[in-house]
This record gives sequence, C-alpha cells and structure tokens, in this order.
Amino acid sequence: MLVKTYGSAVQGINATIVTIEVNVNQGIRFFLVGLPDNAVKESHERIASALDYKGYKLPRKQITINMAPADIRKEGSAYDLPLAIGMLAGAETIQSEELERYVIMGELSLDGSLQPIKGVLPIAIKAREEGFKGFILPKQNAREAAVVNNLEVYGVESITEVIDFFNGASKLEPTIVNTREEFFNNLSHIEINFSDVKGQENVKRALEVAAAGGHNIIIFCTIIQLLKIYIYN
Repeated sequence: MLVKTYGSAVQGINATIVTIEVNVNQGIRFFLVGLPDNAVKESHERIASALDYKGYKLPRKQITINMAPADIRKEGSAYDLPLAIGMLAGAETIQSEELERYVIMGELSLDGSLQPIKGVLPIAIKAREEGFKGFILPKQNAREAAVVNNLEVYGVESITEVIDFFNGASKLEPTIVNTREEFFNNLSHIEINFSDVKGQENVKRALEVAAAGGHNIIIFCTIIQLLKIYIYN
C-alpha cells in the first residue's frame, strides 16, 4: 500500500515541505531514498525499538520510502515520527485518510517518547502557507510553533498519541498562544539592564536618547575595542 506523510526540511530560515512516500509491498527489504543523511538513515533502528516498546511491530514486508524533493538533503533525526507513521499507515495499522492534512515532525526515543527538534517556527509558517490543517510535533516545541496563527498545533509526548489520533481513538488538544497577551505580559520581565553594563556612559546615553525619540540605532565595535572594554572594565 502506498501512503504519503509530510515533514519539512529547514535551510537557514526557510522551510520546504518534504513529501514522504511509503510503499509497503511483498518482500523483506528496506529502502530509504531521497538524499537522507546518516541521522535519517539510522531512523529505522529508533523506529523499530520505539514501536516494539509501545506494542507495535514494523511490517515484515518490503518497505520503500522516498523523501521528495530528492534534490534537497534531508538532515537530522526529526524525520523519525513521519517515517514511522508512514510505515504504520502503509501496513494499514493506521488509518491514512487524514495524513495529508498534517505536517508531522519529531525525534523518537527508543521507548517511543518524543525529543524536541529544531526549526519548528519556519516549518509552521510553511505549513500554513501550503494550506495544511495542522502541525504535529513534540510537546516541548509546541508553544514556539503555536505563535503562527491559522494553524492547529498539536504537541505530543509519544508516538502512541499520534497513532490513536489518526485512528480516531483519542483527540489531541491544540496548543494556543496569544502572542499579543504574551508580549504585554513580558514587557516588564527584563533579564538584563544598564546596571549590568560597566562604564560606557556615552553609549548608554546615546541609547537613552534614541529610545526617547523612537530612533533606530546601529552599534559598530571592532574586536580590538571589545577586548579593551573587557580588559579595562
């Protein structure tokens, strides 16, 4: 059975949607193509252990996975979750009707729990641009992704939650972040201020004047100047 799940590759501050095509057929071999790096290739072992720990099994058939577009290098362990979900859907362990509506990313631990990943904000922005309904990712990253509006963000702690969600056995609660409220609530929570700066009275005065007038500023300092500041202060 051929199914598709969707992840994303991040390059700098931009994200590209990656279509993960999984074909489960007769045989006993495993193929992973589409320019994956070593971390992605190693996902097979993490997935096998995670599923076994949660009471599931990898299909004992020939599994062919293509990560498209094939000319973009896929790096990191964040593809563990979409690969695992794709394999289970190809084996008809998971219902695949809703898969096309979600971007899925997450690194699997050997016990099936999920580890945080990097680059979720550009992924969330790209998912919204491409018209996806939601983004499923590790719970630790959910608030970062949830600052993107018009996108349902679901933070999960283990692969079991994702399996049950697609099978209709349980629901996931979306993570909601009110960015305006968060901004105003944190205006007075400043970690550092001018009292932490030794000397540099002219610079501090310039910053005060710029802030009072609502002006932009640019600070240029050479390495030599930074060393002098550090030595003499």
